[in-house]
Amino acid sequence: MRKEVVLREIKEWGQSIALALVLTLIIRTYVVQAFKIPSGSMRPTLMEGDKLFVNKFIYRFKPVERGDIVVFKYPVDPKKDFIKRMVAFEEEVLEIRDGKIYVNGKGLNDPETFGKFYYYNHDPFGGPNEKIHVPKDSYFVLGDNSANSTDSRFWGFVPKKNMLGKAIFRWWPPKRIGSVK
Repeated sequence: MRKEVVLREIKEWGQSIALALVLTLIIRTYVVQAFKIPSGSMRPTLMEGDKLFVNKFIYRFKPVERGDIVVFKYPVDPKKDFIKRMVAFEEEVLEIRDGKIYVNGKGLNDPETFGKFYYYNHDPFGGPNEKIHVPKDSYFVLGDNSANSTDSRFWGFVPKKNMLGKAIFRWWPPKRIGSVK
């Protein structure tokens, strides 16, 4: 009798653990995933060691917006994930001039995103006096810490298929907990 109770208890625990693992895998793959910021390329918005939740399903229901902080598979090595700010979309023309970003000739000056940062020119994608044409099914992204960010200016465009999600919430460190803007 005691042996049956123990076996039933083991079976119930095993089922609960298996269900928890399956749900965790589904949630991590399709809904939300935690990421850690490895470098200073997004300073001061995101600091090294910040830990974030990334919404992985949002772009199935609404388009990426300019200014979003996005996580994507690095085009040069898709095994790596990168985080940068969305700047330009397919078939737009981008220019970096005097520290400011211009898309289709219009300056991006929103004080909450692009207006508070100085953006540097860099070859091969974003040299001085260069107009960058974003190809179809691609994005152009930049780090907020332009002087210390390896971004689309260096390696080119992010294919739409590489987009993983939008950074939505910083959960570490405790003094910086809050939504990511």
